Parts: sequence; structure tokens; C-alpha cells
Amino acid sequence: MTIAQVLSQRLLLCLALGWMGPIQSAPPACPDAADISALQLQGQWRVQLKAQAHAWRLELKPHPEHIGSLRGELDTGSQRFAVVADWDDGEFTLEESHDGQRIAATWLGKLSPNGCAQTLMGERETAQGVTDSFEMRRPVTK
Repeated sequence: MTIAQVLSQRLLLCLALGWMGPIQSAPPACPDAADISALQLQGQWRVQLKAQAHAWRLELKPHPEHIGSLRGELDTGSQRFAVVADWDDGEFTLEESHDGQRIAATWLGKLSPNGCAQTLMGERETAQGVTDSFEMRRPVTK
């Protein structure tokens, strides 16, 4: 192969790569439920119960006494309640207390199939046995 042929091939290769535009990296894959830890669920959440007209705000932080668990506050707009939460084998559990001693409601949920670890769905059951479905979403940040 002559020098002219090598240079011609390199020029064609450079032109082809230039026409393809910059190389785009693939978007990161959504994590599976098995790849999530409780600490990845810390932060702000917007909670919508099916029976409620307006969304509630939930904040989760690492639990200071139980490593791997979460503690936080559920703000309904008119009241605030203490909560503790866990993520175990792909299942979300949250216990809501209105007096700081007794469980007023238990929440059981899983990752939404298309939520990319930003949406949880499940059921909330009060101590009186009243159930309602819920959806938790990370608030959109700009």
C-alpha cells in the first residue's frame, strides 16, 4: 500500500467519523430493586394518596440509631408525623406515627416498573384497617 493510499484511507475514516457527529454515551441504566439501598431513598418525596386531593411531602434521612434504615417526617399540609422506613429485598416499608409511640399507618411499596428508582407505588393501611394506594415521586428539580 502506498503512502497516498494510507493517507486517503485515513482521510476517509476521519471524514466518516466527523459526519457521524460526536460520540454519544448511552444514558445510564435504571437500577434494579436489588441494586437499591435504603440510603438511596433519602431525600424529598412527593406522596399522592388516591383518596387525597392534594399531595403530601415526605422527607427521609438516615436513621441515627439503626444503620441502613431511614427516619423522617411526613407533612400533610396541616399536620406533621414522624416516620421510619426500610428497604429490604426490593420492598419499601414505612411506619407512620401520630404520637411518636404507636404506629398509625403502615406503608408497603415497590419500585414502579418505569420509575427508574424515582417512583414507588404501594398501599397504605391505617391502624383502623383503612387502605389506600399511594405513589411516591421525587420532586422535579431544575
